[in-house]
Amino acid sequence: MIYPIKSCAPVVLKQAQLTDQGLDLDRSWMVVDEQGQFISQREQPRLALVQPQLRLSDLVLRAPGMLSLHLALEGVESAMKVWLWDEAIEAWDMGPIAAQWFSDFLGRPARLVRFDPQFERPSDRRWTGGHTALNTFTDGFPLLLISQPSLDGLNQRLIAAGQAPVDIGRFRPNIVLSAGEAGTWQAHDEDRAQELVISTATGLIRLKPVKPCSRCQMVDVDPQTGAPGQPVLRTLAGYRRDSRLDGAVSFGMNLIVLEGLDHSLEVGQAVLAHG
Repeated sequence: MIYPIKSCAPVVLKQAQLTDQGLDLDRSWMVVDEQGQFISQREQPRLALVQPQLRLSDLVLRAPGMLSLHLALEGVESAMKVWLWDEAIEAWDMGPIAAQWFSDFLGRPARLVRFDPQFERPSDRRWTGGHTALNTFTDGFPLLLISQPSLDGLNQRLIAAGQAPVDIGRFRPNIVLSAGEAGTWQAHDEDRAQELVISTATGLIRLKPVKPCSRCQMVDVDPQTGAPGQPVLRTLAGYRRDSRLDGAVSFGMNLIVLEGLDHSLEVGQAVLAHG
């Protein structure tokens, strides 16, 4: 899965190319306010309802009550500086039509910007082991991995507490691993893997899990309705406090690419984990 616009709905792919900033076109766009500060589902859960569609030369956006918006993939207007958390990032404004579309949908002034590909935004080397890993508008690492057994374990706890199960979309991964043959992958094995190796027709891909993904109230937002409220974070807090993050709640692992740029990840590929 990729998320062309940060905090908006995903695009589910059968195949995606690895670049030096993660999967191609993942988090290449972002919604910001008048001061250039990023807007996310944390304060605007309705962003979950914005559905992007990637076509050959344009990005099409659809949302409830809105006419579709067509944006040229290579179309930008003026350079501007934006802020993701406390980090200043060079970007390109997508123009007044896109700004009006998001302002109308969110009911507040907003603009759409595109990441400047010439701007280098490396991940924290304290977590990458000295490796250089670049990002677009991701929170800090180019890829996020979650396994289906980990989600199954969470859903068992939710059901036992009288809550409805949730799908993987709440956690916004790029890569989802199945249990594998004979259920060899167990819940949260991604926490313990040192390296993931995938053989492709064009070469070898090596991915390294480097940092647990800390979680916030965004996991309580239903991605199908944009409505917050289900106590998913509270359930996770009951068993996923992570000492590596000073007790913050974690679910999933951030990855960097050690080898395999320009190769493709495909649904159904076998993954070999080294622990």
